Amino acid sequence: MSARRSTPAWLVLAIASGACAAFNGVFAKLTTTELTTSWASSVSQLFSLSPSNKIVEFSIRGLFFALNLVFNGIMWGLFTRALTLASSTVRVSVINTSANFMVTAVLGALIFSESLPGLWWLGAAFLVAGSVIIGSRDEGNKAAEVTTGNEPLLDGNDRDGFNDSDEETQEDLELDSVKDLDTEELSGDEDAVLK
Repeated sequence: MSARRSTPAWLVLAIASGACAAFNGVFAKLTTTELTTSWASSVSQLFSLSPSNKIVEFSIRGLFFALNLVFNGIMWGLFTRALTLASSTVRVSVINTSANFMVTAVLGALIFSESLPGLWWLGAAFLVAGSVIIGSRDEGNKAAEVTTGNEPLLDGNDRDGFNDSDEETQEDLELDSVKDLDTEELSGDEDAVLK
């Protein structure tokens, strides 16, 4: 019987984060584009208002700006959650970037009637490939650090959390000159000024 593998949660979150980043960009563009003006004109006519009604246009632009902020917040929330669940931050970043590119390309074609030239796809492929190469190099460096055998600065068994073998007592920290003073000499110092 073959066991069915489930999709890791970080992968779904990274893809969703990339998609939210793409929607964030779309709503930012819709806040400033002429396409929104034509949509506002259509909405105005639907409600029997003047096609050049600025209140409707500014309301729609305001809605797109608000959606821009909302999707930006959602994107960061999903991205940071994916980072906490994944074993590699590089993988999350690569998946997020790839999803962002692909969803941006689809939304650009559907909403703005954009056609992406082959050079765009080549550039996107180079960016993803570069991220993978840098990520694999960074992971290789992390593996080398783990195998060097250096002692950790923090020790989980120490009550303070630090691995410090040179603990000194309060008595060791006192100055020798103060320790050796005769108590009779101190009692004669009425103005409390050291001489």
